[in-house]
Amino acid sequence: MSRRYAIIDVFTNEALAGNPLAVVLEADGLDDAAMLKIAGEFNLSETVFVFKSENPAHSARVRIFTPGRELPFAGHPTVGTAILLASERFGDLDHPQDAMVVLEEKVGPVRCGVKLTPNAAGFAEFDIPRLPQPVGLSMGDKAEVATALNLNSADIGFENHRPSTYEAGVPFAFVPLASLDALARAKPNLGAWEAAFGDGDHNHAFLYCRELRNHRATFRARMFAPSMGIGEDPATGAAAAAFSGVIMNFDKPTDGTHFIRIEQGFEMGRPSLIDLEIDVEANKLDAVRIGGQAVIVARGELLV
Repeated sequence: MSRRYAIIDVFTNEALAGNPLAVVLEADGLDDAAMLKIAGEFNLSETVFVFKSENPAHSARVRIFTPGRELPFAGHPTVGTAILLASERFGDLDHPQDAMVVLEEKVGPVRCGVKLTPNAAGFAEFDIPRLPQPVGLSMGDKAEVATALNLNSADIGFENHRPSTYEAGVPFAFVPLASLDALARAKPNLGAWEAAFGDGDHNHAFLYCRELRNHRATFRARMFAPSMGIGEDPATGAAAAAFSGVIMNFDKPTDGTHFIRIEQGFEMGRPSLIDLEIDVEANKLDAVRIGGQAVIVARGELLV
């Protein structure tokens, strides 16, 4: 049996940048083992499998796999799949087109607003499926975290920011770094990783700093996820969703809507921009949205 697929570069408006994503259309009939093998064949940070929706009011049911495991939710697969399905629905356009796409993910339905523009990158923004919460992931002290990242203890932390753990569907350890130089020097020390970030399936480290090389963003970040089979991820929407909890905890934004842009993947040669918008009401997070552009770079046929 043949199944159509597409390769999409997400969180970018240019081909061969951002975070590449594989989306397998018409995935009905594939079991877990087959999807994991196909994800390994593509060998990208995530592969999405699209099924008929369980609720006829929704656009599709999707399952998301890394080369090593299934995820209940992920940001760049949500953005890329929403833009692809909207493009499939409307075909070639001679005028801008808005669309609403609802994806049934393991974490629950995810509602995405899509903007399509002729001969340009699409844009999608989604409401995160649940607000971030701190989680009790195992994390070592500052020295152990520094050792796991091949850094010095003085590189860890800035202002009042210190290492913390949050999740909004997928848990992450968040590590603030004092400088752009420290962020560039960071490299996983797998022999020390367990002592710093635990030995489970969720020992993913999202590193961030406030120092930037340009003025397009608010934070610069990198993400290492060895337990997912991902050495480094060019853009991590699920981490950006959980990062809103970090921002709320340490920066304490005032009531209102706040726009934060995260630049990621620059050290990998895959520059990515993730838009994070948070609504604060009565000094608490009320809503969080993740947005970004994506470009369809290839289409093909999977013969399995």
